[in-house]
Amino acid sequence: MSDLRERLLEPSAYPHGGAEVHLIETHLSWVFLVGADVYKVKKPVNFGFLDFTTLERRRVACEAEVVLNARLSPDVYLGVVPITLEEGALRVGGAGAPVEYAVHMRRLADDARADVLVDRGELGASELDRWAELLARFHEGALSDAHTASFGSVATILGNVEENFTQTREVLEKRITPAEAEEVRAYHRTFLATHAALFDARCKAGRVRDGHGDLRLEHLYVADAGPTIIDCIEFNERFRFADVAADLAFLSMDLRWHARVDWAERLLAKYARASNDYDLYALIDFYESYRAFVRGKVSSMLEADPGVSDELRERAAKDARRFFRLALAAERPPLLAPRVVAIGGWMAAGKSTVAELAGDLLAAPIVDADRTRKSMLGVDATRFAGESAWSGAYDPGFTERVYEEVLRRARVVLEAGRSVVLDASFRSPAMRASARALAEAHGTPFLMLECRAPKEVCRHRLALRERGEHVSDGRLQVFDDFIARFEAITELPTTEHLVLDTTAPIDAVGARLRTVLPAWPEALRA
Repeated sequence: MSDLRERLLEPSAYPHGGAEVHLIETHLSWVFLVGADVYKVKKPVNFGFLDFTTLERRRVACEAEVVLNARLSPDVYLGVVPITLEEGALRVGGAGAPVEYAVHMRRLADDARADVLVDRGELGASELDRWAELLARFHEGALSDAHTASFGSVATILGNVEENFTQTREVLEKRITPAEAEEVRAYHRTFLATHAALFDARCKAGRVRDGHGDLRLEHLYVADAGPTIIDCIEFNERFRFADVAADLAFLSMDLRWHARVDWAERLLAKYARASNDYDLYALIDFYESYRAFVRGKVSSMLEADPGVSDELRERAAKDARRFFRLALAAERPPLLAPRVVAIGGWMAAGKSTVAELAGDLLAAPIVDADRTRKSMLGVDATRFAGESAWSGAYDPGFTERVYEEVLRRARVVLEAGRSVVLDASFRSPAMRASARALAEAHGTPFLMLECRAPKEVCRHRLALRERGEHVSDGRLQVFDDFIARFEAITELPTTEHLVLDTTAPIDAVGARLRTVLPAWPEALRA
């Protein structure tokens, strides 16, 4: 196979000969870059969790890779091609008997790859948000049945964890201290032992899906046609069938690896809102630690590969140490102290806009009453559900249940040590008191941001809203009645109540928020 690798570095082996060939090597594959094409050859390795030691197994894995990756990158994977031996020369896509197989891919630009963009400081918030929304849609449509759900059980995850510990027995304490090694092992085992009900609930809720399994920044690309994600796990269902939180944790962990803690938190916040899955916060730290440990293990395997260069081996050893330390750090308290920020006010007073500004400043999830209501009804977020005022979906009793669910979701986030933004009208002292009590119960600061705009401005905004789809069901016909039912905010101290004029330019509103809310400073991005 080493001879095959060297011969595939010759341009003459390819159907479009003449292009210079570049090799990228991983612990599993040789990836040959040839002009606008990529050919990925699997190494004949057996790591226990995968076995590529026969030609037939490598062919099956190549075909599975093409089919599975079509879900998130349908125009990148072009098929499986044979590598044949003809008159003593290797031919990629030749007509003879196959001696090997390769996955044929369209080459994507390196400068469009997410890890490159992050390291250059060129990844924008909009790209990150689009990936979060894409993953939420992908997970929603992914396979979820009894077989898939079984991979989210404590027993299965514990098996994965113990396998990790076994496979790193000889190297772990070379990379971190014995005390640190024992700490991370104890954290994984104890979390699983004490949270069995949580994992069981996730399985029953359908949150275990046929996901990606290897969501690293180097597999995400910015493209004109939209975000592209490549290179999912094809060789083992046990690593691809997992809680969506475990899938997402690979990416949020990798953002932390690249010193963007703020981006990691933003990704979680945007995904939670897009998927209505705030319960992921209860186990995201565990899964980030688990994913970091896996990456440390993989780096150790690459370091031990006798076929890699000394430079690659040295880098792999350094990476392994850093990943194992990151696995240890995941159980540490968050760097930014949590708080509860409630956004209230009249219909069309600008609450959702202010919530977005606050959420972005804090890199915190927004729990809004409108989306919560729609998810409880089982309808799309933009479907109109307010057929009649103060009844049906807006019956006072159901509205009370909506607020209870908003607070429940917020509680999960707070218990994970994160800030949370609540977006609702908070039209009564009782509603505001419940949000304040949530903050008090968790020992966190509370701030009510009251959005205000003149009635004629609100009416104009409502008229514009009726021309298209909108998450809020607030409409002109109930505006006056809503105002009549809104009880002025007089019970909160001035330290917990800030009025915002939302007719001011959005930059001015944002600047005002930055004076009262902490943001993620540069020093905390590590």
